[in-house]
Amino acid sequence: MKNAKTDVVALGELLVDFTQSGISPQGNPLFEANPGGAPANVLAMLRKLGKSCAFIGKVGSDSFGNMLAQTLVDAGINATGLKRDAEIPTTLAVVSTLPDGDRDFSFYRKPGADVLLRVDELDNDLLNDCRIFHFGTLSLTTEPCASATRAAVKIAKESGALISFDPNLRPPLWDSEEDAKAAIRWGMAQCDVLKIADNELLFMTGETDPAIGAAILKEQFPNIRMLNVTSGQEGSRSFFGGESVFEPARSEGGVIETTGAGDTFCACVLNFVLEHGLEDLRRSDLSEMLRFANAAAYIVTTKKGAIKSMPERSQVEELLRLR
Repeated sequence: MKNAKTDVVALGELLVDFTQSGISPQGNPLFEANPGGAPANVLAMLRKLGKSCAFIGKVGSDSFGNMLAQTLVDAGINATGLKRDAEIPTTLAVVSTLPDGDRDFSFYRKPGADVLLRVDELDNDLLNDCRIFHFGTLSLTTEPCASATRAAVKIAKESGALISFDPNLRPPLWDSEEDAKAAIRWGMAQCDVLKIADNELLFMTGETDPAIGAAILKEQFPNIRMLNVTSGQEGSRSFFGGESVFEPARSEGGVIETTGAGDTFCACVLNFVLEHGLEDLRRSDLSEMLRFANAAAYIVTTKKGAIKSMPERSQVEELLRLR
């Protein structure tokens, strides 16, 4: 892996997740304004693990945009790549928590500031000087951000950065399932490291067995060097070289909601790649990676929100010592 000034640069949505937080005295639902957005969540966890990070994206010139910009600064994330839109407001999402802790999203994004990032607004210095570039599909749903995303991937790849991709499928944001599948296929064709949830694997391959689905993707996309599948309360799997490793999820109780769990897992995987590379990894290495990532993801589910709920390395290590 190349030497670079920044460990991980991520591009995509930075938004406010309005998360259910009780009932008012008048009987109305209360919502907590949590800073979020999958790429920013990933960076927040990486910062907890001591890695240098930078974000590229766009928010509105409004109070929510101000809050999100300050959140990046407070988290220690380089925000020089964050742009402001003078007319379109910051993107918002209402997160409804289901009985099992999973979520249902309602987005206020037609348009939202995040989709208006343009190619000419990209910070090429960041893209040319990072070890890993990470992105998802929310920045591919609409122009001009879709073109900006593709351009950013090209610049980072040509500079020698590893490419990390998480589909982060949100069906309501797509005009059709085929458009979503096309974008995910494009992302998978670019990446070295893929994190994909079991429902997304089913969406792309029609397979419920993670091993079969992963095998299909690795055959279709030989560029993928490490493929990780998350299966919620069941656990996670890593497919690397000829190895296939499974580690069960933590189940200590106290789950409040799962927002940010997959992003936390993804960040821990990227942290492992930064520290160990993508050469000659053994089963024991993959097991270590998954155990840490699963534990960190569990901790996030015991709190509301994502960016401000990321655990310290010491908290994850303490949980791991319990088993």
